Amino acid sequence: MTVSTGDRVLVTGAASGLGLALVTRLLERGCRVLATDVHLDLPSSLAALSGNLTYRQLDVRSDDDWSTTLGWVRETWSGIDLVVNNAGVASGGRIDLTTSESWDWLTQINLLGVARGCRTFAPMLKEQRSGHVVNTASAAGLVHPPRMTEYTAVKAGVVALSESLRWELEPYGVGVSVVCPSFFRTNLADSIRSADPAAKESARRLIEGSSRSADSIAVEVLRQLDAGKHVILPDRDARVAYAAKRFAPWLYRAMMLRTARQAAAEDEASGGARRVGARVSS
Repeated sequence: MTVSTGDRVLVTGAASGLGLALVTRLLERGCRVLATDVHLDLPSSLAALSGNLTYRQLDVRSDDDWSTTLGWVRETWSGIDLVVNNAGVASGGRIDLTTSESWDWLTQINLLGVARGCRTFAPMLKEQRSGHVVNTASAAGLVHPPRMTEYTAVKAGVVALSESLRWELEPYGVGVSVVCPSFFRTNLADSIRSADPAAKESARRLIEGSSRSADSIAVEVLRQLDAGKHVILPDRDARVAYAAKRFAPWLYRAMMLRTARQAAAEDEASGGARRVGARVSS
């Protein structure tokens, strides 16, 4: 789709990071934007923006919140042009240091939050026979480094959901795209939950040390959305990693093994994963 003036757009996770950058760019294009996040009151980051902006609280884990949001869209706009399921959090680490609680938390927000958004608005999109869904996944949904089992599994689920939904909605004239960026500067590092200090610190360094901003990712997401891309790879690192996996598997394997062995060496040097306080949870 081509995003243009007057389009009715819903964005989840809109108060910071990529969500905020997308809202800013959508407003610049003259869109009508319903920005949502978990906060009860209008976040200051959104209050600073100008344009046709409405804010509503939406916890993507809540079926009631989704139902209320759908009702607002139906009553206020009588339809929707673009649904951006962007809300997300981060978790990761060596698998023996993960817990059932962290898996549940990550899955409920990053995967089932997306699924709830798609499920809620699919009937409206099918009825109007137009519109587009954008789901934010990650390059980690396409390539799967070590120490990221939780995160990669859930983001791969978003990629799979998006492809299946693409074919399901295509006969109704509705498009679906999935966004798969690599690390970029955002406050996602602040949301990381991990019982693995080494993995948590590594992720923080990669996020905060990236040369890419959330705005640069948002600009490229909208450019590729305009071009009709299904899988949106908005930065060079994501494109290179995915291309290596597809077309140079020997190189991809070498990259993953090097990363894994470096991580294992660091683990051994620190006394091993179990020394950190691993536990088995069911």
